[in-house]
Amino acid sequence: MNRRHLLLVTIVGLIGASSGPQLYAEEHNDPALIKLMGEAKITLQQGLTAAAAQGQPISAKFEVEDGNLQLSVYTAKDGKFSEVVVDHVSGKVAKTEPITQGDDLTAAKAQSAAMAKAKTDLKAAVDKAAGQTAGSKTISVTPALKGGNAAASVTLLSGQQFKTVEESLD
Repeated sequence: MNRRHLLLVTIVGLIGASSGPQLYAEEHNDPALIKLMGEAKITLQQGLTAAAAQGQPISAKFEVEDGNLQLSVYTAKDGKFSEVVVDHVSGKVAKTEPITQGDDLTAAKAQSAAMAKAKTDLKAAVDKAAGQTAGSKTISVTPALKGGNAAASVTLLSGQQFKTVEESLD
């Protein structure tokens, strides 16, 4: 599942959920991602910090792109959106591309709207969620508005199991 589809699925799941976020099983059963996460030498939180130089992080995700592990962070700055790819080994920004159309732009706008209502940043939400599951690795964080309040859906990997935790951004 590519990032565009996953983010859209995540947003639709968050908006349509009455009892919390509902992420589809495809995200939770990605054996390639589980296997490749061993290559990550930095955390999602470190990726958020690195990408912040390019704008406010509005979502982040480890994903498999062309068979390789990639850490992708969406950022917002001056009304424009970018995808910042952070090297999962060095923690340095590898490339930045503008987001100007399609599902990526739709997802970035929704995430930015959620972050505009947030009183805390994504890193704090990830830190809180990760603290609940010792030894887990954070895979993704995606904000959304739920009932007018900002919340972040944080996906963690513990062993071979994915777990999604919803953290308030208020």
